[in-house]
Amino acid sequence: MLLGHGSDKKRKARATGTHLARTFNCMPDSPRRTVRLAAVGDIHCTRNAQRTLRPFFAEMAEAADVILLCGDLTDYGLPEEAHHLVQELTDCLHLPVLAVLGNHDYESGKQQDIRGILCDGGVTVLDGDACEMSGVGFVGVKGFGGGFGERCLEPWGEDAIKVFVREGVNEALKLEAALARVQGEQRVAVLHYAPIEGTLEGEPREVYPFLGSRRLEEPLNRFHVAVAFHGHAHHGSPEGYTATGIPVFNVAKPLLDNRLPGSRGFRLIELAGEAVYPVPAGEA
Repeated sequence: MLLGHGSDKKRKARATGTHLARTFNCMPDSPRRTVRLAAVGDIHCTRNAQRTLRPFFAEMAEAADVILLCGDLTDYGLPEEAHHLVQELTDCLHLPVLAVLGNHDYESGKQQDIRGILCDGGVTVLDGDACEMSGVGFVGVKGFGGGFGERCLEPWGEDAIKVFVREGVNEALKLEAALARVQGEQRVAVLHYAPIEGTLEGEPREVYPFLGSRRLEEPLNRFHVAVAFHGHAHHGSPEGYTATGIPVFNVAKPLLDNRLPGSRGFRLIELAGEAVYPVPAGEA
């Protein structure tokens, strides 16, 4: 099944806000225009994950050109867990492995240590950064909550509410700035929190404001992103669309294991020009 949207118009964009993204090369450019992306989130690697994830990551590497990790890479945000994760990723570090952190990675206040461990191990951790290869620009932020539609939380009232909203706004601005730095015609967004309600269906509506924010959707639409991935919502829906038809995939591993058993625990997506194709397991 074809997912996605097409446009012959030249994409132009301008960033607003104070955050500036870094742009760097992840791998040498190649003339190939078809790229296979293997995406998963919510690995929740623990101290005891000794070789239990290695076959899983090896299968991802065999099927894809680029691996995307959508946050909650560790369980309690401990450096020991990050070291174990790097060991488990051994068989796929010959490929570009791009990641964002999730809320679990912040749990122990060691998020900078975790980022350093992953980067030293060969993983590119995106936090308002842009990474370009083969004409495709990958951008990533953790994101934050806030809610959707007319019920999206606004900065009104107590200071605590304003701080909560400001965090969500800042994450959206980082995403916007990163997208604006991409020079290629195709953009792929890697998030932890959800940018749309559609991939949260199945979760209790009461927790929607803590699972994502519409503020993350606005930059995706403005910059005509080809496809977006996120995790965080373990009981949501596997896929949905933004208001302008951009496909969004919820790749939380617990969700894929329960709702898409044929997915092998990750989503394999083929990006070919303006088109986005989910690749069936048998065709990997």
